[in-house]
Amino acid sequence: MRLNNLPTRLCVRCRGRNLCGLAYCPVLVMDAVANLGKVVKGNNVSGSTPPSVFIGRYGYPYVRAGPALPPVLGDTSIYDLPEAWINMTLNEVLTYRYSLVRGIITTPVDNLNNRFIGMMQELMLSLRPVDVEVRLEKPPKPRLYFDEYLPPQGPSAPMREFRLSSNPISDRRIERVFYDTDLKAIEGVIRLYREGIPVSAIHKLLSVGGLGISKFRKLVPTRWSITAIDSAISQHLISQVRKLPLINKYLLYIREFMDNLFIGILAPRPWSYEWMEAWFPGSTWNKFGLNVEIEGDYEGFKGRTEYPEIGGCYFAARLASAEALLNIIRRQATVILWREIYEGFDLPIGVWFVRENLRAMFKCRPLTFNTVEELIKYLRDSRITRVTIDTWIRRSFLMRLLITQESLDRYMR
Repeated sequence: MRLNNLPTRLCVRCRGRNLCGLAYCPVLVMDAVANLGKVVKGNNVSGSTPPSVFIGRYGYPYVRAGPALPPVLGDTSIYDLPEAWINMTLNEVLTYRYSLVRGIITTPVDNLNNRFIGMMQELMLSLRPVDVEVRLEKPPKPRLYFDEYLPPQGPSAPMREFRLSSNPISDRRIERVFYDTDLKAIEGVIRLYREGIPVSAIHKLLSVGGLGISKFRKLVPTRWSITAIDSAISQHLISQVRKLPLINKYLLYIREFMDNLFIGILAPRPWSYEWMEAWFPGSTWNKFGLNVEIEGDYEGFKGRTEYPEIGGCYFAARLASAEALLNIIRRQATVILWREIYEGFDLPIGVWFVRENLRAMFKCRPLTFNTVEELIKYLRDSRITRVTIDTWIRRSFLMRLLITQESLDRYMR
């Protein structure tokens, strides 16, 4: 956080009104952390888990695992439900996340007979909060943990004891898949998604070893499970998108949110997909740079075989795009997505931010154009992007391909 770099006088004048230009208020967030330290003084924490669990990846195949709970009883679902965060301020999201205290044990990923792991699996059968009590080896220090893939994480400490103080109310849809130990993991994932289980709940179930054929089940680090679920569901949806008729116009979607700009371009071409990000100096992954850094990856009609260098946001954005084509537009298209991340956005808060922003973007009415040239002219004249349109085109493989195809089509007429 940049609290130490902000002039005190500015904070006194601002009082949470965002005069510093950040997407969040460091003072309010630090206050939330300090208050958590006052509430969680001892080794015992009681509260309602959303439900929430965490599986680490360092030291694999020995991992740190455990439940997360706020020192609050009641309906805490919002603390770990990214699907419901899109209309919240970043301050609110950070406050919820920092309130989750994690109890941690170290265990082999294949040790599903561990009593604590069994209780974590029991938690994941529910979509409702469950009252739990955790006894820690020592009081948790109010530290903040950030990750490119995960939502922000609150404090943690080694766990000595863990018990459920209320009985979880299992969701029958999740329960059927969990107890079907002959069902392949991918089949279970798709079944749960089709039946309306939130993506965030599916990846948590995968994390605790709750999916797949019994002999192959094991703990999956949370970071890996998020990307695996986004990838698997989007691939399933794309197989259906490829069978749809093409859109007949060029569509342009625009969304501005929390020092981010999202641009979605849909072209009347068979399925292909590109995700690109432009990180401005002072943003999360370009804090000390002097120039805008642009990265991206793409796939053609048949998909890709290599993991994209740009990481988990590629699959989160692909899932939102495939959902929109299949369920909202009901047509096939080439999808080109550009994201500009500005100076005030300097915290890694997880790929949910991309997925949920694009879901919101695709629910809005797009601008329509007859040709790609008209679309490009609009973007150039409106100056919506801070990266020049010519730069975006130069860096975008699929955009250059569209321009070439458009020219060839006209030549062939």
